[in-house]
Amino acid sequence: MTATAFEYGPCPSAGRPGSDYLLAPPDPATRVGSPIDPRDRRRLDLHAALTAAGIPPRPEDREAIEHLSALSAGVNSTLQRWLRHTL
Repeated sequence: MTATAFEYGPCPSAGRPGSDYLLAPPDPATRVGSPIDPRDRRRLDLHAALTAAGIPPRPEDREAIEHLSALSAGVNSTLQRWLRHTL
């Protein structure tokens, strides 16, 4: 079995051009947050809820999902609750 760079800790030359060592995994606490529009968040949540309920969205469903995502957060939560109860 071969040792990896993570077993021995970070290498001082890690990340330099020509280096053979892997970079350490990123620290989640230092990630730059990318804000997502609430409508986009509702759209993604609706896609996930439909898929989890066994109803994978089809391309022709895009317009309906866009209209539903434009509704308020309360309405969207209700739709997702209804979909969760179908499982």
